[in-house]
Amino acid sequence: MRHFIAIADLSREEACAVLSTAEQMAATQSRSIRKLPALVGTTVVNLFFEDSTRTRISFEAAAKRLSADVINFSAKGSSLSKGESLKDTALTLQAMGADAVVVRSGSAGAAHLLAHAGWIDQPIINAGDGAHEHPTQAMLDAFTLRRHLRPGDPAGGLDGLHVVIVGDVLHSRVARSDVLLLTLLGARVTLVAPPALVPVGATAWPCAISYDLDQALATGPDAVMMLRVQSERMVGGGFFPTAGEYSRRYGLTSARAAALPAHTIVMHPGPMNRGFEIAGDVADSPRSVIVEQVASGVFVRMAVLFHLLATDAREAPHVR
Repeated sequence: MRHFIAIADLSREEACAVLSTAEQMAATQSRSIRKLPALVGTTVVNLFFEDSTRTRISFEAAAKRLSADVINFSAKGSSLSKGESLKDTALTLQAMGADAVVVRSGSAGAAHLLAHAGWIDQPIINAGDGAHEHPTQAMLDAFTLRRHLRPGDPAGGLDGLHVVIVGDVLHSRVARSDVLLLTLLGARVTLVAPPALVPVGATAWPCAISYDLDQALATGPDAVMMLRVQSERMVGGGFFPTAGEYSRRYGLTSARAAALPAHTIVMHPGPMNRGFEIAGDVADSPRSVIVEQVASGVFVRMAVLFHLLATDAREAPHVR
């Protein structure tokens, strides 16, 4: 891999290789000394045009645990807020000796532009671009699914699993990446959302689409992933009648969760709107792996950085 921009750029073998490396990275984090020397002398820049807590801290923790230096570069208060172009910012980062750039932007395609415009030679990692993709989130979701539902096959995929993804698909970069990656790994995906929150063109995605949550849950899925309702992006409203109506029809209530098969896990990319798209007791229940997803993000991002930057990424660090 040269960059990590979109799930469509990955083969199944490459995706499984990153997940297998993430397993090895996770094993090293149970040691008393969790730092690995894999990226000593390298500098990773987190270039964030959008606010983010989980993703930025996760990338920072991942880089530091591999012994890389980290520079956090926020667009707010920087030269970008004063009108500097993305090109000039990229040239500045290269001149400062960045070895990789993690970029998060509200504009779809920003990471792809940085990677292919010829302004910078270093690997680019997409930490979320508009409503387009969030590939490392999809990787951590797949990692979590595989740990819980395919624990005896750490080198394999997700063949035969059924994952239901519910909520604001229209504004979700996570949904698109998850559909592409989970199906690449052999899972079957069903999207559930109000008609107004299904993006144009979603019928061409490799998944089923339903507007009835109870009907989708009645199929006995292996995992249910709830998406945050991104009300800050719903300018003008009109996507659903009321918050109460949305929760009634598309919220994962206690009753709905109780009717799921015993093995079904509940997921959420965060941050959650408790009591809106997911009941608080469901988010805190034994079947919830939401907190685990956060931890998985560090392991997966360590693996991505390792594959992109390690001198010899053919073997992950041996666990001793």
